[in-house]
Amino acid sequence: MHQWVPAAHKGDAIGDSARRVRALLRARGHASEIFALTIDDDLRHEVRPFGDPEARRGDVTIFHFALPSPMTAAFASLPGGRVLQYHNITPAHFFADYAPHICRLAMLGRQELATLVGHADLALGDSTYNREELDALGFAPTGVMPIAMDLERITAAPRRPALEKILGDGLTNILFVGRIAPNKRIEDHIRLAEHYKRYVDSHYRFIFVGRYDAVPSYYATVRALMEKYQMPADRFWFTGPVPNADLAAFYRYASAYVSLSEHEGFCVPLLEAMAAGVPVLAYGAAAVPETMGGAGVVFTPKDLEFAAEWLGRLIYDDTLRKAIIEGQYARLEAFSEARMQAHLDALLAPFA
Repeated sequence: MHQWVPAAHKGDAIGDSARRVRALLRARGHASEIFALTIDDDLRHEVRPFGDPEARRGDVTIFHFALPSPMTAAFASLPGGRVLQYHNITPAHFFADYAPHICRLAMLGRQELATLVGHADLALGDSTYNREELDALGFAPTGVMPIAMDLERITAAPRRPALEKILGDGLTNILFVGRIAPNKRIEDHIRLAEHYKRYVDSHYRFIFVGRYDAVPSYYATVRALMEKYQMPADRFWFTGPVPNADLAAFYRYASAYVSLSEHEGFCVPLLEAMAAGVPVLAYGAAAVPETMGGAGVVFTPKDLEFAAEWLGRLIYDDTLRKAIIEGQYARLEAFSEARMQAHLDALLAPFA
């Protein structure tokens, strides 16, 4: 039971999930490898190149689809045992004003996805939101297989004393993790900060952990908005990608996690924040309400004054904060290793 991933990057949710699924498959006695078109140097010992003939010899092949690639046509040509796992593609319109090349890739990705209708024995979304998109395209049968996460990379990471000393300087740390991309609506975080500063507390720091060079013109727009509001630069950290130990420290010292994204197919950082004991405030778009599963605080419509008030309550109302965190821990049971193994066994039973 092999898996195909177009790009194998350390810290990428799809690649991390594939490695977790491989461990679950091997624990059940299956021979299982991961094959990728591009592989980070530090993963070359555990991910094999797609050109390896063994890539096409699996009794079952799980293809993780999130972008257009030569893997699509190769998957369609396999004789059987084809499982498509769809991780969603950010709609092209989010990139139209900032990155025409990414806009084009997003459109091509959805076109390629449609070519696989009739060429998958099972099509899975990692959320019901993604499954419904597969249903609408005509895939059948379909199912849901959540992303398999290694939350211990957050909960069991080594301490980072120097970073923690900075983060523990008395400012309130408000965290976001993910790419700085238009669908994430980072400009709304800046507007939220303005409301928070004006009506709740001026001792804040907004921290954005993730790549900010993927869509340079969008990042420039965010920085321009900060200048418009005369935001102090030292209260807004854009860290870029960080090692797991640093990421864990950012979660550990966060007073709240905020997501204002308008498109998510799953959103792993929401669950990482839950595992770290950080209360989550999230705008309820796309798959976010499903991933939250009634935990945290999910709000609509996008009223940022309302969100700033809730953010203040999550940070300073100890009774509410404790109840929210307890509810989030309970939600994580749905993503335990035992539950993931049960999902996998049920979905792959027809291929046994």
